[in-house]
Amino acid sequence: MVEFFNAKMQECGLCTASGRPVITAQIDMEKNYAFLEFRSVEETTQAMAFDGIILQGQSLKIRRPKDYQAVPGLGGDSSMVHVPGVVSTVVPDSPHKVFIGGLPNYLNEDQVKELLASFGELKAFNLVKDSATGLSKGYAFCEYVDMSITDVAIQGLNGMQLGEKKLIVQRASVGAKQNMNNPDAINMVPVQLQIPGLELNKVTNEVPTEILCLMNMVLKDELFDDEEYEEIYEDVRDECSKYGNVVSVEIPRPTPEFEPPGCGKIFVEFSSASESKVAHQALTGRKFSNRVVVVSYFEPEKYHRKEFS
Repeated sequence: MVEFFNAKMQECGLCTASGRPVITAQIDMEKNYAFLEFRSVEETTQAMAFDGIILQGQSLKIRRPKDYQAVPGLGGDSSMVHVPGVVSTVVPDSPHKVFIGGLPNYLNEDQVKELLASFGELKAFNLVKDSATGLSKGYAFCEYVDMSITDVAIQGLNGMQLGEKKLIVQRASVGAKQNMNNPDAINMVPVQLQIPGLELNKVTNEVPTEILCLMNMVLKDELFDDEEYEEIYEDVRDECSKYGNVVSVEIPRPTPEFEPPGCGKIFVEFSSASESKVAHQALTGRKFSNRVVVVSYFEPEKYHRKEFS
């Protein structure tokens, strides 16, 4: 831990002097957090810019200790520091803060971030979760590195259909509460690190069935052309067959006069729920034609009745 942060501080030019800025680290593996001690207040503040950095495949949350009291005139403001490739988990109130609502609750942080990042590099991102269950509350906040693409992203994301929901994306009101679950998140010379463990794996309350519904994978306009339709059908069947025996595939197809229920979705029937579960884990968050695929389970009874709404 000490070596990692010393190397990163030096690599990003955040040291105020030569030598090693991090002195010691205390790690509590049971509670999944650590304390780092720096040699100076200024470098401690600079290290806050690493909030969201990836260590051993996990995103670290970096906060001040709850009993931290700022020293007047020292430390500066780390909110202006951005480390390339690091997405902060705190989205400060600003005119560029974006609200994303209407998210399906089964989407995890990586899936939502991937969707948002398709418009540009993220500076900060926070998926708001229920503190008791760990499940997404269905909304998030973000800020882009390039402020000029904020309106482009809002225009592209607002109204996007994800599953049974449509996204509501707009600039967040300046002064809105940043984190309803943790009022101390922003005001937290040690830095506290939350080290994610296995408990941060995907959390979902869906009951697996043998039917998968693939969303955000095709556009309705792509389904009119016979050749393109057949190509999509074969691509989906071939890819899903890697994870189990595919019994059938249904892709509701529109006509110039009629748009059937479920148009824009793809339904795949596997021989068993265990096979569809493997496919669910493998396909969720994948990209198809530069769109992030959203996957959910579907009721077999409705599938066999062709009730795709």
